[in-house]
This record gives sequence, C-alpha cells and structure tokens, in this order.
Amino acid sequence: MVDTKEQFETIIGICRNIFDKKLKDYGPSWRIMRPESITDQIFIKAKRIRNIEINGKTKVGEGIMPEFIGIVNYGVIGLIQLELGFSDTEDITVARALELYDKHITETKELMYAKNHDYGEAWRIMRISSYTDLILTKINRVKEIENHSGATVISEGIDANYMDMINYAIFGLIRLHFEGDSKQQ
Repeated sequence: MVDTKEQFETIIGICRNIFDKKLKDYGPSWRIMRPESITDQIFIKAKRIRNIEINGKTKVGEGIMPEFIGIVNYGVIGLIQLELGFSDTEDITVARALELYDKHITETKELMYAKNHDYGEAWRIMRISSYTDLILTKINRVKEIENHSGATVISEGIDANYMDMINYAIFGLIRLHFEGDSKQQ
C-alpha cells in the first residue's frame, strides 16, 4: 500500500534541500519581492511546465520536476511574504527563513492531509497535466485577488491559493518521482 505521508515528506525534503542550498548561495534575497512578483514567478514556472507538456520537448534540457520544485518553493516564499510583508532589504537570517519555510510547509501539508482524507486520494488518478492547469487557474485567481487589493467576497484568499498550488506541485512531484515517468522529469 502507498504511504502518502511518507511520499509527501520525501518530496518536501527534496524541495527544502534546494531551498536551503539557494539560501546559502543567495541569502533571503527574495524578501524584496512584492506578492505580485512572486505570483508572476510561479506563473512562469507553471507556463513552462505546460509548454513542455504540450510540445513534449525542451531546449533548455531541464524537465518539469525542477519547475514543480520551484512552484513549491516560491509558494512557500509567497506565504512568508504574506505573513511578513515585503522588505527593501534582506531583513531575516537564513535560519529564520528556514524556520518560516518549515512553519508554512507544515501548515500546507496539514491542509493536504485533510483534503486528501475527504477526496480519497483522487489526485493519484488525475493526469499530471491537470495539476499544471489547476496551478495556472489558481494563479489567475490570485492575480484577480491582487488586482482587488486582496479583497474577496466569498472566495478563499491568496494564502489558500498558494497552499493549493504547493500541494498540486507536490502531487506532480510525487507522481513523477515515485512512478518514474522519465519523459516528464
């Protein structure tokens, strides 16, 4: 039987390791990014995934796994920025950035576990391209909310949409990593 929690933890570990290494290279330079810029970064990554899915090839040589990892990590950055607000300087330490990463990925993971219980792991039989489309839909929703200064009438806010994007990207990574679809990695 498949252990979703174990797979989720493995993928989170991969994403966090890359986040940590990039912090070592660049520090928390992303602290200067406004929320709209983070949304655009996630859009670029999702759009590239979709182009690779449609065209079946890439000229850069990297597959879709690094882009899904980027969506996870930028999604967490987005959640951190929503919590702290953006800054004109790198105003947190690497250790604090990792602490905030862990906090937000844990909250996102708990949301996934709750939804997964209710939906009965339906994501396992979805096409990976559907995760991409759902991420792009969430991005469009976030852009609309951002255009309305964060206000919604009935819908979830930006944070919930970032969490959903993170979880869809993790679903894609689980499927690619554990099912070994090498043409999409």
